[in-house]
Amino acid sequence: MNASNDFSRMPKRLGTNCIKWDTLDSTYHEEDLLPMWIADMDFCAFQPIREKLQKVLDQGVLGYTFAGDDLYQAVIDWQKRHHHISYTRDETLFISGVVPAIAVVLQALSAPGEAVMINDPVYPPFTNVVQANDRKLVRSALETNHGKFLFDFPDIEEKFKKENVKLFILCSPHNPGGRVWTKAELHQLGELCRKYQVKVISDEIHQDLIYPGNIFTTFLNCGDFDDFAVTLAAPTKTFNLAGIKNSMIFVRNQAMRQAIKDVMLMNKQDEINTFGYAGTQAAYELGDKWLADLLIYLEENMILVRDFLKTHLPKIKMMIPEGTYLIWLDFSAYGLSDSALEEKMIHKAKVVLNPGIIFGPAGSGHMRLNIACPQENVVEALRRIQNAFAK
Repeated sequence: MNASNDFSRMPKRLGTNCIKWDTLDSTYHEEDLLPMWIADMDFCAFQPIREKLQKVLDQGVLGYTFAGDDLYQAVIDWQKRHHHISYTRDETLFISGVVPAIAVVLQALSAPGEAVMINDPVYPPFTNVVQANDRKLVRSALETNHGKFLFDFPDIEEKFKKENVKLFILCSPHNPGGRVWTKAELHQLGELCRKYQVKVISDEIHQDLIYPGNIFTTFLNCGDFDDFAVTLAAPTKTFNLAGIKNSMIFVRNQAMRQAIKDVMLMNKQDEINTFGYAGTQAAYELGDKWLADLLIYLEENMILVRDFLKTHLPKIKMMIPEGTYLIWLDFSAYGLSDSALEEKMIHKAKVVLNPGIIFGPAGSGHMRLNIACPQENVVEALRRIQNAFAK
């Protein structure tokens, strides 16, 4: 790991209007809280990305910009190099974020009142976007077997039929469980969707964050699904660029692509800020080595958590992530309600995690831990949790 990729150094985040650090006092009214929650990283952005953004500033004008040929090529090359899929420029749409992309695609490919399926537990904005757009929310709970999440295919099929589901929002890799779905699992899901004419939005924002021994397969590489599926990706999780607001919608079917473009135009979602374009290009052109170093550091943090819990807090069950920098923790052995669990974590441990219940009913008794931070923060969080729960 070279000096520029030093993940052990904690950047100054307090006093920067940072959601992760600067909202704690007003939210919880508790001092000395350690935030290990919202999914951004306590690492500085890759230096060449910052240099690229500085060049944008140095030109002195921050007017309207468009996506240039080099940007499209950087995105296309990254997808081919890392995920073995070939997209064309026409099949690549830019939008301000994956959640806005989900909303736009949902509006384009379904109608108010129609049923949309998500898994349970899953990333909370899936629920919010479905309900805010007046669609009927249908949940299919994931099964847990040998410490990992699995699709409940009989339940999915039954609800496809019973609820007349029109759209499935897939989280791949899975948040909060860190599950990297196999190609066989995704193929089976895709064939079910084909059978019942269910369109698919595959949120693949964590596609680059995969631990050794696991293989990520983009949904459009899992079968002949081009006519009913779109995939979403972004550099923002991979390179800690959430604030620059850019992501991609990959859609091969021409009719679906036009429907999505029409909704983007209607909602004025067809423009991206200058820094989103520039940061994305720099990340995908120059970020391979940085990502490799990052994954080594994240895996070390993950192993640290696994070993600490096994030794000091065996009642807390950890789902070993196959990807992402998020760890799903099961506190149910303590018999606490969700509110009591959060109160104990905030006021006794003084560590902020995401309450599992916000990910859906199946998240009750759980919490999500973010390990994308210097190792000393991980150790301090674990020590605080031990002091609060081992008594």
